[in-house]
Amino acid sequence: MKRLRLKADGRIVELRDGQEFPLAPEAATGPFTVRDLRRRSHLTQLEFAAKLGVPVETIRNWEQGKRAPRGPARALLAVIAHAPETVFAALATESSAA
Repeated sequence: MKRLRLKADGRIVELRDGQEFPLAPEAATGPFTVRDLRRRSHLTQLEFAAKLGVPVETIRNWEQGKRAPRGPARALLAVIAHAPETVFAALATESSAA
């Protein structure tokens, strides 16, 4: 399982042996759409929304271009674009602990 960290400047780095290794710029910031990420994860809008902890209307608005993800949501989606299994596993652990 990869350990990733989102830096304040928007870069994503991988943590290995206590050191940070920058990811390739195209992997970290490459163009992606929410619909592409959801489909690559083989999830419905409802399932994707539940995993992210957002209303399904938010996912629909992002996919239809009515709104764009901002701030933490955009950062989370960027990490999902690179390591979806890691993010979903971490989010599942987080929600079951609550």
